Amino acid sequence: MKRLLTGDRPTGKLHLGHWVGSLQNRVQLQKHYECIFLIADLHTLTTRPSRNDIDAIAEHTREMILDYLACGIDPARSTIYLQSAVAETYELDLILEMLVTVPRLQRLPSLKEMRDAAGLKEMSLGLLGYPVLQSADILLPRASVVPVGKDNEAHVELARYLVKQFNSLYGEVFPLPQPIIGDIPTLVGTDGAHKMSKSLNNAIMLSDDAATVEQRVMGMYTDPNRTRADIPGKIEGNPLFIYHRLFNNNLVEVEELSMRYQQGRVGDVEVKKKLAAALNRFLAPLQERRAHFAARPDYVVQVLSEGTERMRRVARETLEQTRQAMGFTRLWQGFSLSASPNLPIAKS
Repeated sequence: MKRLLTGDRPTGKLHLGHWVGSLQNRVQLQKHYECIFLIADLHTLTTRPSRNDIDAIAEHTREMILDYLACGIDPARSTIYLQSAVAETYELDLILEMLVTVPRLQRLPSLKEMRDAAGLKEMSLGLLGYPVLQSADILLPRASVVPVGKDNEAHVELARYLVKQFNSLYGEVFPLPQPIIGDIPTLVGTDGAHKMSKSLNNAIMLSDDAATVEQRVMGMYTDPNRTRADIPGKIEGNPLFIYHRLFNNNLVEVEELSMRYQQGRVGDVEVKKKLAAALNRFLAPLQERRAHFAARPDYVVQVLSEGTERMRRVARETLEQTRQAMGFTRLWQGFSLSASPNLPIAKS
């Protein structure tokens, strides 16, 4: 099976937007690929380098793994690993930095967007090199495919460029990664104005209890021109009906509510109550599985530990091939350095 690489920054519990945008797709992809799911804690340093941010990573990682498991990510099929715990990540990142120019990186629009979103006046060297570190993530397991949205296709293209540069200089070590370009949907938040985000307080978490879900749904934005239940309303672009279509498995109910809403024969309260019930039906089995794994904290640690060790073995193979192709192994052995316990050198 071909290897697939994708991942997330450890920001804590996941929400419905994560399910729509990536998680449901990953559950299916792991049936067809050797999936490697990266917990990209080093990437958080590009915009959040404080000690407090780093201290929060452990708890955020636990919460993310619980949500992964709840959604159906299977550690027997897929590898979940912590980026910072694989030392070869740093080495490969440095090597790849030598193969790309600053102007090429500066042309990537996503970096400016990240800088502005983080409220930074200037861009750090780490943020400028963010796409190179992403390339290292892709190349380290020698991944063949990378699922991305159209807006991030340029980052995979950079990885492809670096593969061509490296292989041209030193020999064929890395496969050319192919992007799986999907129309990765974004889910509007409960405010009806922005993409769902925990930081904007417009999210419904996968782990929210029934009362919290109902509270958030009852406060959701809807058609602003509909001030009374007898006024016909719009369903297109209306968050209530976007959510109904995505999460309400009672299709007859969704169709009936849509028709009555457009005819001015149903109030927002009824539509919202039925949406809250539908969301809780959808979330119930996920939360049952989450509670099962949350009661086994040692298992969560085991999943990450075994996944990270599995990735370390792959990374060591990759870096051994990389060093040999570049000539470093012969250089070190020429100075009798291969036996040094301080150098991670593979003996020939």
